[in-house]
Amino acid sequence: MNKTQFALVAISIASAANPVIAQQSGNANSTTTESIERIVVTADFRSVTLEQLASSATVLDQTRLMQRQPQHLDALIGAIPNINFASGASRGRFVQIRGIGERSQFSEPLNPSVSFELDNIDLTGLFGLANPFDIAQVEVLRGPQATEFGVGALAGAIKMQGVMPGDEQDNIALMSYGTDDTWRLGAAMGHSLDRDLHVRASWIEQRSDGDIYNSFLNADDTNSINESAGRLALLSEISDDTSLLVNYRYFDIDNGYDAFSLDNDRQTRSDDPGFDRNETHAASVKLTTDNNTLQWQAILSATDSELAYGYDEDWTFTGFHPNGYTSFDGYFRDVSTLNAELRAISNQPFSFLGRDFDWVVGGIIRQRDEDLRREYTFAASDFTSRYEPSNTAFYTRIDTQFDNQLSLQFGLRVERSKLDYRDSTGFSETSSDTLVGGKLGLSLPISNGMLYSSISRGYKTGGFNPDERVTQQARLFEPEYNWNYEIGVKQSVWDQKGSIRVAAFYMNRENTQISDFDTLLRDNGSTDFIDVIANADVGTNYGLEFESNWALSDSWQIQVNLGYLDATFEQYTRADGSVVAKQDQAQAPKWTGNAISTLYLTDEIMWRVEFDVKDRHRFSDGHDVVSPGYALWHSSLAWQLPRVTLELWANNIFDRDYFVRGFGGFSNDPRDGEFGYEQPEPYYQFGLGRQVGITAQWHF
Repeated sequence: MNKTQFALVAISIASAANPVIAQQSGNANSTTTESIERIVVTADFRSVTLEQLASSATVLDQTRLMQRQPQHLDALIGAIPNINFASGASRGRFVQIRGIGERSQFSEPLNPSVSFELDNIDLTGLFGLANPFDIAQVEVLRGPQATEFGVGALAGAIKMQGVMPGDEQDNIALMSYGTDDTWRLGAAMGHSLDRDLHVRASWIEQRSDGDIYNSFLNADDTNSINESAGRLALLSEISDDTSLLVNYRYFDIDNGYDAFSLDNDRQTRSDDPGFDRNETHAASVKLTTDNNTLQWQAILSATDSELAYGYDEDWTFTGFHPNGYTSFDGYFRDVSTLNAELRAISNQPFSFLGRDFDWVVGGIIRQRDEDLRREYTFAASDFTSRYEPSNTAFYTRIDTQFDNQLSLQFGLRVERSKLDYRDSTGFSETSSDTLVGGKLGLSLPISNGMLYSSISRGYKTGGFNPDERVTQQARLFEPEYNWNYEIGVKQSVWDQKGSIRVAAFYMNRENTQISDFDTLLRDNGSTDFIDVIANADVGTNYGLEFESNWALSDSWQIQVNLGYLDATFEQYTRADGSVVAKQDQAQAPKWTGNAISTLYLTDEIMWRVEFDVKDRHRFSDGHDVVSPGYALWHSSLAWQLPRVTLELWANNIFDRDYFVRGFGGFSNDPRDGEFGYEQPEPYYQFGLGRQVGITAQWHF
């Protein structure tokens, strides 16, 4: 590394990045503060620019979504302030925002804390489908989003928006190849059939052997990636004031899952490697009617998914354990959802007591059906269950402005949630809750920016632990509420060459839902697990988020991203009977940071250096295994031709070991001596090592 390169890297470290990057046309002068301010947030009922949104949010645009050549959104969201994810499968399937979110799923029910929406389709709980190809932008909203998203958004929401149909967007052909026989082939095309009818279609294939070697099978593809995804969208301008948007999405995922090893390295011994599969059909229809006084929106969406997830529980082969221990655990689900929503949005305010009020009112009905079959070596027969949650909600939002330019926003949502459950052990349960959440916010324009403050309340339902071995006292758990108090500023600075967004928040969680597990020792000395969800008395999450973007020259831009989080819970009785007076929450690193330096060496050649940092954090509330802190480096060199972009890239340049899941409190290794509890070991699932490759994009 020469002195010039070292200086660039050092400047990148000193920055923590704002993941919002303006669209690049190949000319460095196209990066301006004005282009950043035009980014529109669609997750709000009324589309507003990112700088006008009175809450902490990050938007990843198409340029950012192409950096690091991601096959999945988990490669990018970890660089956003106070966002984390957990794997436990082939992808980062579980997201935590400000320390709140699930980390795994085995049995039903699972009550999500982070809502996930794609093209008006509710995919909450299916974050493994977050493929970023042909996506216009990703919006990550931090803090409770009850008014807009309801029961699944206790911690926040993630919304992905596909590229709109029509001729206005580029057609794209993508080819990429990298380490571990990793490749992607994709195409996206749009066309206007006539003046009022527009279509867009896309398809992506991606494969990888993964970086795990199975020494027993002498195979390097037991942790492989095999994914396909397609989209067909249609936009019809039915009349001057009515439009119809139809989206259909198809996903076919057949990934391997062979991640854990007795020696905590990238070499496994499984004789029956696991799998992580998902075949999903999803569709949405949005009808919008707009006139001078009122806009009506009717949204209907449905999904049908077949999911399969399984793993070699002993991590080894038959005969490795002297007592004959061998086991496989598999979960097979059929999941279907149906959502219907109707909302009215004022185009003209109504006047009351001499003041104008803009308003939104709406209602939504959600139905979800989940059929589970578990095939487990130590079960006498397959375990089956049927879980049917349903929700009905009504919401409203009112906005008004005072004479001094101070704006007020009030949102309220009342949701009735019902859960029906029954399984093959004879256990059945029906529960219902009426949940209330919303937001009260104030915002005030300042020079080149805005100040805001808000109080918001999110919620998620209570539930039950279905395992028949759970005691009656631990069978049920209560709904959780999350009060979020936030202040922030968004402003253009440095003669419009920079922009900053700062937010400070304090969260008070009531009846904090804690994911725990109990362990039982089988006769052969191996460990059996019982998953348990329970309530702690109080959870407290507070911190800061800082994002900025700086145009240091016509050819050099730096983005800044930094998050601080302090998250604890108090007064919780674990499944093993011990009492926790106070403990750090899981998946809540105290510091998260990201830095991006983008330098145009010429008008056609761009060099990017990126740096991620994440502080140490607990993997689970139920055990003490900790992920060490780590820093990862990434870089790319792109050559922009008139129609083609060639990019050489390297991720995790220094091949740093980091972990995306971990647990402990038991031993799975008979070589330790006494097999079982005597010598508990931590075990880790590794994140990807160094990846190097080349990508070509053709725009036509």
